[in-house]
Amino acid sequence: MNLKPLGDRIIVKPLAKEEVTKSGIILPESATKESRKEGEIVVVGTGENIAKLRVKKGNRVIFSEYGGSDINVDGEDYKILNHDDLLAVDCDPEDDSCDF
Repeated sequence: MNLKPLGDRIIVKPLAKEEVTKSGIILPESATKESRKEGEIVVVGTGENIAKLRVKKGNRVIFSEYGGSDINVDGEDYKILNHDDLLAVDCDPEDDSCDF
């Protein structure tokens, strides 16, 4: 992918989420009503506000349900999110970038 987000934006690859019912039936994401709200950062912009968050490529993030813009590049789905759409970062406690 050759996209570079402008300003305080990031590009995230939403993670597929499957649900399992009590009886063990796997429901694919297309059968659930909720949209994907978790993803992995693919590219980080160079804006001042996104730099303050200290997120980096590979971090898993939780974002607003209706935040960002959906795009499709080379058959893959991505979201372009503003820094305000990020709610949390799931990172390794051993990693220095988690020292917020």
